[in-house]
Amino acid sequence: MQNISDFIDAIIHTKYINSILVVLISFIVYKTIVYLVLKGSKNLTSNRGRTYLKMIKSVFRYIIMLLTILVLLQINGVNVSSMLAGVGIISVIIGFAVQDVLKDIIKGFNIIADKYFQVGDVVKYGEIEGKVLAIGLKTTKIEDVRSFNTISIANRNIEQIEVVSNSIDVFIPVPYEVSLEDAEKAMADIVGLVKQMENVDDCNYRGVSELADSSIKYMINTRCNPLLKVQMRRNIIRCVLLGLRENNIQVPYNQIDVHTK
Repeated sequence: MQNISDFIDAIIHTKYINSILVVLISFIVYKTIVYLVLKGSKNLTSNRGRTYLKMIKSVFRYIIMLLTILVLLQINGVNVSSMLAGVGIISVIIGFAVQDVLKDIIKGFNIIADKYFQVGDVVKYGEIEGKVLAIGLKTTKIEDVRSFNTISIANRNIEQIEVVSNSIDVFIPVPYEVSLEDAEKAMADIVGLVKQMENVDDCNYRGVSELADSSIKYMINTRCNPLLKVQMRRNIIRCVLLGLRENNIQVPYNQIDVHTK
């Protein structure tokens, strides 16, 4: 019986139990911070405020992870003070390995400080357009507006990201045989149809854009929520076809005129 009691006491006072307790406490602290951040984000109406909260969440995650690792090392017999003192010696060795990580972290703070973009903005990265879901210390997450896939972009690639405007330019080809007056009447009708659609902030006729090979191209500009631009462009093209049909104007196609003597 005494042996069993000694065994239980030994287990209770082992470093393994202390390690488990440290991990549990760290987990509870992190979850509490996440809860407070989520609760605070519900009361915010600006994208900038939500962006700051998400950044704070990311910062605390890395801080808690680092502190937890250091405490666990100390509990398990590693002299953390000596290890930290030696960091200056080995920093040169590991410096090259963490260059990209440091670039990501620095750029993450620059995104917030310089207002490159915020959570909720629509951005373009390469051929991908997406809504910004979160800005972390290392990566920015966006949701593709076409496929709804979530994409993570390293913050060091911030120079390759463009903020998408709310503007849509549509170029409408009209045959050369149609007079300028008739074509502009059709443009006015098309603009009227577009303005009747939902989620359209404004629409205007901008004039002649190009004298192409088989047509004259007219331009209209529409303003709408950037998140809706993909579907909105489809809807605008439908209005274009309806407006041209109502004015008895056919959509031109490439053709070759052959003249003989």
